[in-house]
Amino acid sequence: MIIYGKQVCLHALQKHESAIKTVYIAKKGVLPQKLFESYKPRVKFLEEKWAQSMSKGGNHQGLLVEMEPLVQSDISTLKQENFIVVLDTLTDTGNIGAIVRSAYALGADGIIATGVKTLNFASIIRTSSGALLDMPFVIIPNILDVLNELKQVDFKVYGAGMDGDRVESCQFSKKRVLVLGSEGKGISKRALSKIDQMVSIGMKHEFDSLNVSAAAAILIHRMENAVK
Repeated sequence: MIIYGKQVCLHALQKHESAIKTVYIAKKGVLPQKLFESYKPRVKFLEEKWAQSMSKGGNHQGLLVEMEPLVQSDISTLKQENFIVVLDTLTDTGNIGAIVRSAYALGADGIIATGVKTLNFASIIRTSSGALLDMPFVIIPNILDVLNELKQVDFKVYGAGMDGDRVESCQFSKKRVLVLGSEGKGISKRALSKIDQMVSIGMKHEFDSLNVSAAAAILIHRMENAVK
């Protein structure tokens, strides 16, 4: 797995040394001297054209890192936590990365991606500024299986939707799940039957909706700070 970009690579190098296989440098001085010395046996220098090829034209900023594949969590582990975010058929890695970053920063305990079989983890690591390396995350395609298992261990399931109760007036269970639907379709019909309460964000001005990652940040923050 190849990640690129200065900040996300520095985060990986500083926090996840055991997962680092090779450090590729295409710009002189991009790596702090202390890190360079630490990783020297694993450092390789690249010409710009090869760096561009490895990053597929992305903005690599002179630094790329090859890492071991991401190790996913599992639902058995997540069932022992208190606050889980479930993604219902989200596929855009930019949105997923932003949600992961907010979820990690604001206190969610883990994320389950449903409705998909695979995701580009390297892209999500980049768009989450490295937060995916620290946030428990697992893909489980069937959302009904996920919600059933969580409800069996006393999680209450909250869904994000325009017609839900205003989040600022809600109190939330200690064991709680936030379900976020896809940009175009929202929460899938098959998942709606498992939702205990729909919640929404009050708008000051008439507008269609917030981007799902922006909505996620607001809802996660509220749900973390309004527990019964």
